[in-house]
Amino acid sequence: MTKAEGRGGGAAKAGSEADDPAVAAWRGLLIAHSRLVPAVEADLRAAGQIPLSWYDVILELNAAPDRRLRMSELGQRAVLSRTRVSRVVDELVAAGLTERLPDQADGRSSFASLTPPGRDALRRAWPVYRDAIRRRLGAHLTVQQCRDLAALLRQAASDTEDLTITAHR
Repeated sequence: MTKAEGRGGGAAKAGSEADDPAVAAWRGLLIAHSRLVPAVEADLRAAGQIPLSWYDVILELNAAPDRRLRMSELGQRAVLSRTRVSRVVDELVAAGLTERLPDQADGRSSFASLTPPGRDALRRAWPVYRDAIRRRLGAHLTVQQCRDLAALLRQAASDTEDLTITAHR
């Protein structure tokens, strides 16, 4: 028995990425995420813009009808956890970029609503965000590879959308 086998190396070798392209793709996705997200965050911070988590929440609110969403809907749409979305909305309220409004139809829930200063913050951050994505991702891929990657990721996540919504309820 070799040292590697004695430490479980044989099991790791048998289940290596080379043996399973789906595992290799998953690992690549996780590595890309763990490196690109902090890099884009750093670019926003260096330019004096809102944090990436704020940007995500504001972007979802800006795209919503009347620029407001129930907190539960916002939790489903944002890429943050439901708990983190609630904290980010609290931070945004404190900064004057969003408001929490009671839901008149359901006293148990509330809306997050984007304020005019929130829209201004989104407009100011957008060019920095776009340029960071182009520099950090787009500069390493062709336009067609970017299109293909977007399509592949949508396809890979297509059957998980319902699971995400169910998990948040």
